[in-house]
Amino acid sequence: MFDRKTLEELIINYGKRMGEKNFTPGYSGNISCRYEDGMLITTSGSANGYLKEECIVYTGFDGQAKEAGKKPSSEKLLHIEFYKKRPDINFILHVHAPCLSAFASAGKALETPVMAENIFYFGGIPLAEYALPSSKELVDNTAKFFDKYDAVLMANHGFIVGSSTMEDAYMKLELAESYAQVVLLTNLLGGAKPLTEEQTQAVLVLRG
Repeated sequence: MFDRKTLEELIINYGKRMGEKNFTPGYSGNISCRYEDGMLITTSGSANGYLKEECIVYTGFDGQAKEAGKKPSSEKLLHIEFYKKRPDINFILHVHAPCLSAFASAGKALETPVMAENIFYFGGIPLAEYALPSSKELVDNTAKFFDKYDAVLMANHGFIVGSSTMEDAYMKLELAESYAQVVLLTNLLGGAKPLTEEQTQAVLVLRG
């Protein structure tokens, strides 16, 4: 893994990029990455699009900040559980991107095989049942999908995605928001025409 300064720069730069894309409006969402025996995570109340070094705190996997005067995001336990379940995950983005949040708030998973790219990169994006933000129930409801999925919608809340690299996590966020937009637009045109089971399986074979 990278040194702390490099990791902080990644968090700040990609946070700004997400802010410019309106993936993380206002104070919503949080970003983290593995670091030493824990993680670096954005602080409570920080805005992902306008981060500075002081907005990032080193936090142990017990949820406790290892730096005085900094309070980690209230969603820290969700990030921790993702890292614990998935040793291959090094970066996590939790956002309230508009189209993804629309599906989450409508109680609809994104599992329709609309385009080959969506199937290849996600398989599908499941929907975790609603729970109070920052609660253990939210962690439990969402974490049960982490074994098989890199990305999960959280009902009436938002979206979380993880990957081995920050770049890939961000690219999957872009793809997921585009996926949601396409499904919404096809509904205006009378509904999507999903790929057949045979066509879907052919794409899944490419994933290996």
